[in-house]
Amino acid sequence: MKTKEFLDDLKAKSVEELSTDLVTAKKELFNLKFQNATNQLENTSRIKEVRRNIARIQTLIAEKSNA
Repeated sequence: MKTKEFLDDLKAKSVEELSTDLVTAKKELFNLKFQNATNQLENTSRIKEVRRNIARIQTLIAEKSNA
């Protein structure tokens, strides 16, 4: 149910807020990739989770801009 709550939270935001969330998520993904490359990352599944969250945010931005 965590994904459902995350989506409900995203749907309530405006396009500008989603854009700032997107930038934050991309920065987090970069940091996770960097940690993974230097063997400092313990939870590698977090990379997959952040990538999917980025895709969710981009989808909502596209839906709201087309509406």
